[in-house]
Amino acid sequence: MGKLNRRDMLKLGVLGTAATALPFERLATASGGVSRIAASKLPKPFTVPFAVPPVAVPKPRTWDNGHDYYEISQEAARVEILPGYKSDLWAYNGIPGGPTIKVKRGRPAVVRQINNLPATHPTLGYESTTSTHLHGSGSLPQYDGYASDVTPPGEWKDYKYPNYQDARTLWYHDHGVHHTAENAYMGLAAMYIMTDDLEQSLPIPHGDYDIPLIIRDAMFDSSGNLTYDDNSHSGLYGDVILVNGRPWPIMKVERRKYRFRFLNASISRGYTFALSTGDPFTVIGTDGGLMQFPQQTTKFRQGMAERYEVVIDFAKYPIGQRVVLQNLGVKNAVDFDGTGNVMAFDVVSEPTDLRGNAIPDLLNPNPPAMDLVPTNNMKTRRFEFIRTNGMWTVNGKTWHDVIDSKYEYVWANPGLGDTEIWEFVNTSGGWFHPIHVHLVDFKVLDRNGTPPFNYELGPKDVVYVGENETVRVIAKFGPHQGKYMMHCHNLVHEDHDMMAQFQVGPPGTGDDPIWADPCQKLPAPEL
Repeated sequence: MGKLNRRDMLKLGVLGTAATALPFERLATASGGVSRIAASKLPKPFTVPFAVPPVAVPKPRTWDNGHDYYEISQEAARVEILPGYKSDLWAYNGIPGGPTIKVKRGRPAVVRQINNLPATHPTLGYESTTSTHLHGSGSLPQYDGYASDVTPPGEWKDYKYPNYQDARTLWYHDHGVHHTAENAYMGLAAMYIMTDDLEQSLPIPHGDYDIPLIIRDAMFDSSGNLTYDDNSHSGLYGDVILVNGRPWPIMKVERRKYRFRFLNASISRGYTFALSTGDPFTVIGTDGGLMQFPQQTTKFRQGMAERYEVVIDFAKYPIGQRVVLQNLGVKNAVDFDGTGNVMAFDVVSEPTDLRGNAIPDLLNPNPPAMDLVPTNNMKTRRFEFIRTNGMWTVNGKTWHDVIDSKYEYVWANPGLGDTEIWEFVNTSGGWFHPIHVHLVDFKVLDRNGTPPFNYELGPKDVVYVGENETVRVIAKFGPHQGKYMMHCHNLVHEDHDMMAQFQVGPPGTGDDPIWADPCQKLPAPEL
């Protein structure tokens, strides 16, 4: 028999059921069974103070060409997450959950990502290559964090971001091929917030009352280090909920409105958020920025990578009241005693500032994706997300088909400026798939023929495709040509290999996502 590749071995069953979805180079380091820290060693909920990640500072310059320049180091850090324990993380600038990059629409940014990570993962043993995706940005292909455009340890890459879209909550995270889940789980995830004149002019909460919430779950071993277990490649479910890198934190609030930017940065866990008081949230923004009109709901479901901007009004509560942000859970998640709580708010004082303390009836009169209307002659494409023979597939194919084709195989080829309807189909009752389409914002048309939830009535780039659901979205493809990815944002599914690509424009058009601007070896020149 000739040399077998990974797919051949999978077909023949050579790798066995426990490893069928692992990239072959990881088999030697895959562990079976996980030891978690005792529940008695975990902090009691709402005893750790809440904290906001620091804001990145642009590199100082003696001249201004209309761009901002940032330098980010991807590095190992040993920090306290659980009180009394030190945890080994990988983090941007060594900061759990940060730093947050804040930019203004119309002013491009260059972000230098330097891979200063150890040569290999400390327990899983793979090479620590990375690829940084600015999730929610309409970037050129070579700056989009294409999964196979990786930067090895000791090398760097400048990512150029146009910042031309409406104000929105974005985030940057690792997207390295076959190790996205592990790299992001180790801590390579942070926020990137873009403002614009319209958003800043609204009387909604700003400044100290505009708060990022990077929510994720994790599991720790008896020494306080992160433990990785993806449940036979179906999903990773931790027993500790972290907000901005802190377990079940407590935040002190004034009696006024606050705007919270919810990011589900979990690897596999979906959430249904509710307040312990039963009071409603006011949702004002989705993945692609402000909605046209605010929407009220007493609970909202959030899949991995989705973002919602939510206003909570604490004016109705007396000083001394505690309000708990709860997680009511989603189908097929693995829940633990502590995963029903996320964080708490203690109302401690009257407001010190009442500016930005309103919610107008009209937020954004013209989010571009929300103007899209389906027509009878519009191109419709169907994408089925199915687990087959241990592999997570899109229409029966995986990212290995892309690699085997030398990155030429595509699932779709919309023309530049074309508007299409895409149907995302999940025929399983055992898991949901949050589907992310790179480059574009889309409008959710319906799920199983019924209207989307009211909190989904804004521009999106991720949509929750639940068990046995078909969700239709509409998008206009552009403004760039080239190859972009679409994938499940359960990062375990993505890595094993539920990821596809599409080509905007004719074949061969657009910059090459791997070779147009490759990474370079250190040392790096001055920005």
